[in-house]
Amino acid sequence: MSYDVDVVVAGGGPVGLMLACELRLGGASVVVLERLTEMDPTIKAGSLNTPSVEALYRRGMMPELQEAQEGNLQQFAAFMRQRSPGGEPAKAPPRFAGHFAGIMLSADLLDPSDPELTGHGPADLIGMVTQQQLEAILADRAEKLGVEVRRGVELTGLEADADRVTVTTSGQEIRGRWLVGCDGGRSTVRKLAGFDFPGTEPEIDAHQAMVEMEGSEALGTGWHATATGVYAHGPVPGRVLTVEFGGVPTDRDGAITAEELQASIRNVSGTEVVVTGVKTATRFTDNARQATTYRLGRVLLAGDAAHVHSPFGGQGLNLGIGDAANLGWKLAATVLGWAPEGLLDTYTAERHPIGAWVLDWTRAQIALMRPDPRARALREVVTDLTRTVTGTTYFAKKISGVWQRYDLHGDHPLVGAGAPDLELADGTRLADHLHEGRALLLDPSGRLRALAGGYGDRIKVITTAVLDESGPAGLLVRPDGFVAWAADTADTAGADPGSLEAALSTWLGAPAVATPA
Repeated sequence: MSYDVDVVVAGGGPVGLMLACELRLGGASVVVLERLTEMDPTIKAGSLNTPSVEALYRRGMMPELQEAQEGNLQQFAAFMRQRSPGGEPAKAPPRFAGHFAGIMLSADLLDPSDPELTGHGPADLIGMVTQQQLEAILADRAEKLGVEVRRGVELTGLEADADRVTVTTSGQEIRGRWLVGCDGGRSTVRKLAGFDFPGTEPEIDAHQAMVEMEGSEALGTGWHATATGVYAHGPVPGRVLTVEFGGVPTDRDGAITAEELQASIRNVSGTEVVVTGVKTATRFTDNARQATTYRLGRVLLAGDAAHVHSPFGGQGLNLGIGDAANLGWKLAATVLGWAPEGLLDTYTAERHPIGAWVLDWTRAQIALMRPDPRARALREVVTDLTRTVTGTTYFAKKISGVWQRYDLHGDHPLVGAGAPDLELADGTRLADHLHEGRALLLDPSGRLRALAGGYGDRIKVITTAVLDESGPAGLLVRPDGFVAWAADTADTAGADPGSLEAALSTWLGAPAVATPA
């Protein structure tokens, strides 16, 4: 059977590019098909959560993220100066804590002793990065890795059998061993492949835009619930968001005019702002749907192609990046032939529950945004909860994604969680050793490295000591940065190699070379 490429990725947004980069790191050939000729400038997601930043950090992209955030913080400072009397210098913005249904969370109320809020290293300091900035960072990385990205090419058909997928575009066919649809909420791949996509119908008409307007001083800063809906103003000059409950939009694709935005802002805010120009704008609803499986034969889904929902809480982009990080190494291992049986099926098993949670999380926020008396009474109750340390910590952990973990059947509390970014005695951090996309065995005692010896370049072994005396004595980290095995003491690690051997075979398959007895 002949192929043109190992994997065809439909969609060249952040999720498709992230997946393509992960596939190339894993040794698979990949082509990305993107129908747009250049990056979509429409305003979209404005922040990254902790698991997303960690995934990018583990691949060496922290400098680019820091640069992007710095520019955004400068814009935020300009917005705050604009809102301050006399243009006085604004105070430094607090560490991002997020919001729930537009109810702002104060970082001052976070519980610093909560273990899920610690151990993230530099990733904990990044969040204010936009979708377009991330896409540019990933496009540059994809180019450096040798990913072929074909722009202006739209997938129009596909045929799949037990051995390959043939993709039809305008003017050509491409034969791939696998196809992944990262082509958004209206995914052509999902529809042509026949994935079930159940969910709940929308009830809101919402807009997000960057505009020029007069009278903006009458708008409050941040999020506001009113008698007719909810609106947000900021955190950069000209950025507005409105949520109305008068019915869903009849035309999702038509041009968004200054008059339409002005009417929406006035209706929700009760002000007489005048929109004089539209830089970028989008409509959205709370349509919430999820594919029942993320794989049908040789066709898989990731990102919005697999799940759609309202953007509240900034979950959509982050959910997709998590999909790509989880799927990339598993599909590459399958392509290269070393994947253990069932590895690819763990993609749906691990990511589908998190996607289902996100849909419910966004549905709950819509319920609190409704302008009816019952919803507003409940909103007051939730607002009271967010004014407590326990309440704020709960919501912030959910929004930031630090609660996310996979059921990897281990007794140690680290198993299934993202690997802590441990400081090592040689001046490096754990994330520094994950840039190549390989599994990692941390073995400060040197007693375990022989067990990994037969896996060759599938795994990297480091024997550097951990600076934190309470840190683990042994740690097996999957290529996506999640802990597959851990031990607290060198004696435990040395006395119980069987659990490590089981974890190695579960995630890395059979060793290429027999391990010495």
